[in-house]
Formats: sequence, structure tokens, C-alpha cells
Amino acid sequence: MRREMPRGNLFEFPENLPEGEFFENLLKAPGVRLERILSRGDVTPPGEWYDQEEDEWVVLLRGEAVIEYADGGKIRLFRGDWVFIPAHVPHRVAWTSVDPPCVWLALKYVAL
Repeated sequence: MRREMPRGNLFEFPENLPEGEFFENLLKAPGVRLERILSRGDVTPPGEWYDQEEDEWVVLLRGEAVIEYADGGKIRLFRGDWVFIPAHVPHRVAWTSVDPPCVWLALKYVAL
């Protein structure tokens, strides 16, 4: 007997989403996590930086965004663009589009 396999649609979201960014784990295993993120004009608060323990590969599936690095560098992402952010590289989301909203996939993992 075949068991039901998890499935979904990356562009469909629950009704009545909470305010702010929406994060959903699609896959989680020891040392690895795949997240789907919906941003609608959401940014990292000024002066705050992500400094993650994991490496991160992120792709923007819809919308536009700007990622800013603590060293002053910025990268503008358009639909289909991806970027690799090594662990402990301080960064923040400086801008995200509202229409269309940003749909991201973020693969976070601990390098062996």
C-alpha cells in the first residue's frame, strides 16, 4: 500500500495570513532546512543583521528584493535570481516588493 506523500504549491498561501513575513518549513532534517517565505514589503529592522550559524542558498521565485551586507554591499534580486550567503556573513533584507509580493525558497544547512 502506497502512503500519501506530502505535496503543495509554492504560490498558494493560507487565507488570513498574519501581518509581516510568513515563514513555512517545507523540509527539515538534521543539519538542513528548506523554508518558503512570503514577504510583502517586509524588511529587516534598521540596525539589525542576520548572523546565521548555517550556510544559506536562497532563490527569489516571485517579486523583487534587495539584500544588504554589513560591509556596505547590496544585491538586487529579481524573479529567478539566487544567492549563496555563507554562515556568519552579516546581512539584512533592505527592501521587498509589495505587488507582486516576494516568494522565496531558502535552503539552510550546516556544511560538513
